[in-house]
Amino acid sequence: MKDTTSFSYGAEDDEFYIDHIKRTEPFERNNHFHSNYEIYYLFSGHRMYFIKDRSYAISAGDLVFINKNDVHKTSGTGDPLHERIVINFSDQFIGPDHYLHDPFLFTPFHHNSSVISLKLQDQIAVQAIFGKLEKELKEQSRGFHMYTKHLLVELLLFSARYLEKHETAPFEHASPLHKKISDIVQHINRHYAEQMTLTTLSEQFFISPYYLSRAFKDITSFSFIEYLNFTRIKEAQKLLRETNDKIIEVAQQVGFENIAHFGRVFKKQTKLAPLEYRKLKL
Repeated sequence: MKDTTSFSYGAEDDEFYIDHIKRTEPFERNNHFHSNYEIYYLFSGHRMYFIKDRSYAISAGDLVFINKNDVHKTSGTGDPLHERIVINFSDQFIGPDHYLHDPFLFTPFHHNSSVISLKLQDQIAVQAIFGKLEKELKEQSRGFHMYTKHLLVELLLFSARYLEKHETAPFEHASPLHKKISDIVQHINRHYAEQMTLTTLSEQFFISPYYLSRAFKDITSFSFIEYLNFTRIKEAQKLLRETNDKIIEVAQQVGFENIAHFGRVFKKQTKLAPLEYRKLKL
């Protein structure tokens, strides 16, 4: 049996995208981030989800909210069989200028945990909304664009109210090692512009370089240097979009001492040279 797509509409970088798939083969999503919000719902199976600076064990009935520009990646936990649905949407789709917009709707994206574990009756309610969305986008009857936005608002409102009415269990790391790696990731997120090595981190967090290297990869799916460079390039992209700083200044601000090395790493991650990226995004 091969992976089967139940429904897909749009592309990931569109204003609105939805993808429903059942997988039977091992699958890992590349580490990535994007400027759209993401909602992920697991119908069946189990997954690991690394989001921003911590790993979550996801089970059937879990609803996941990923804020825009947060690094995230899914990976397996053993049995690859799982069914999930993903929605991406932009600020343009239902942003501050839209008449349906309300800051309360975005509460789940700013909660202290990215995951809501729903009870059975709430799973049924959420799945009904997903079903209506798929039906509306398949049929594309007159006014379907408007109704799609209303259904998205219904999902967001349901989730925000759920968080308001239910005490969610405090997030707990899967193990002390998971907590230590999360602490290290948070440190990198704050100090990426400083010079750091695996050795200096291992000394600071009292863990051997070999064990740190192995655990970091196992838990985050990044090697240490991959994550450090990923974080630096992500910030460089922001600076190239939002400032007029010279390329060499941007490189230095995010922690690169060598402009040629910065250019190589930037192009490897974005498929564009820094100057090409700036011109494209202006």
